[in-house]
Amino acid sequence: MAASASAPPTPSSLKRIVAASLIGTTIEWYDFFLYGSAAALVFNKLFFPDSDPLVGTLLSFLTYAVGFAARPIGALVFGHFGDRLGRKKLLVLSLLMMGGATFAIGLMPTHATIGTAAPVLLTVLRLIQGFALGGEWGGAVLLVSEHGDAERRGFWASWPQTGAPAGQLLATGVLSALTALLSDAAFTSWGWRIPFLLSGVLVLVGLWIRLSVDESPVFKAALAQAEQRKATADTAEKTPIVSVLRHHWRDVLVAMGARMAENISYYVITAFILVYATTAAEVSKQTALNAVLIGSAVHFAVIPLWGALSDRIGRRPVYLIGAVGVGAWMFPFFALIDTASFGNMLLAVTVGLVLHGAMYAPQAAFFSEMFATRMRYSGASIGAQFASVAAGAPAPLIATALLADYDSSTPISLYVIAAALITVVAIICARETRQRDLTDVDAEPDSTKVPTPRRAESASVRTPRS
Repeated sequence: MAASASAPPTPSSLKRIVAASLIGTTIEWYDFFLYGSAAALVFNKLFFPDSDPLVGTLLSFLTYAVGFAARPIGALVFGHFGDRLGRKKLLVLSLLMMGGATFAIGLMPTHATIGTAAPVLLTVLRLIQGFALGGEWGGAVLLVSEHGDAERRGFWASWPQTGAPAGQLLATGVLSALTALLSDAAFTSWGWRIPFLLSGVLVLVGLWIRLSVDESPVFKAALAQAEQRKATADTAEKTPIVSVLRHHWRDVLVAMGARMAENISYYVITAFILVYATTAAEVSKQTALNAVLIGSAVHFAVIPLWGALSDRIGRRPVYLIGAVGVGAWMFPFFALIDTASFGNMLLAVTVGLVLHGAMYAPQAAFFSEMFATRMRYSGASIGAQFASVAAGAPAPLIATALLADYDSSTPISLYVIAAALITVVAIICARETRQRDLTDVDAEPDSTKVPTPRRAESASVRTPRS
């Protein structure tokens, strides 16, 4: 039995909810990506100074990958309590944890000051970042998905997804400005700390906005119905994770497969490029940062467009465009970078991120629509974050190791193409979820079946105006 639907939010309240999710995710992704960029640029010198430069980069990327290892744990913990207590409370906690860890990195003593304790402390703070981000994503996209209407859910739910390129844009922009204004010595000595300390200010802004929004009406209705059933039933309510694994294990596997190409390609395009461009292509780090900066701006702009398209033709077709496109683009991507031309490098990054956006934009609505309300936070988070351990976590590490072993970009291209093939298979096996009712409280054994969507008038599914 479904919970009764709540009245749809007004346009102004929906925009406020979208803004709160977007700003929060932007700050959290800024913190997370800032570490990745710093790992490629300076952490090898500051925390692993006794290593060969490329080995030092590998070690700094290893601490970078540790953050991904903590994300599934964050998904389990935040998903469980998010399905029990609500989306909003957990989103506030995740923002505080992420911001605090990032600010602390800005105050960290380096290897020159405290020796081997420095990389150990850095790893601990990275674990906290990963734990917080593992809980952030699911709550942010659900808060929007559960407020919006089915006809435009893909469009509205894609806006929290723009927090990733916005965070990348902000992190890369700050680093790019600092590297342009400061000498290499000044940036390595103290300039790298500024972006991390800036996170403290951003978190205060994010908290002020995030605390001003209401809890998801779909969750509140589901919670009320669950409490009523609990009072009249003899059996205890199953924990969300148990329900997910019992009724939605297939959807979890689909979500994990869908994440492979999306996650791996993104970190190759935005993080590994800083290594490849400065070593193999021998261009300045400023040039590489500027290419990622502009590409991230385009990425931000196209994500809502891909989300709106998924409302028209479905989540699966749009996702397949991105997966096939990213796989086909990898060889041209590295060939363009090898020219050492800024224009070609910009083209390589921008096209890659536009194709990535075709996967990333519908992902929020797609994953939300796979799971019932009382297990949606757990299901969406587990599917998304467990995949990150095998996908995004080792991607820069594997790419750097392949470059060191083969001195060629060909194995790296084949690596991304293999990930794209996995994603294509996963999406082909998935069921279309567009216009699914999100008010279902519990999953029945046949809940993975998608009801035939009602025909919508063309006016009701037209692309929303920004």
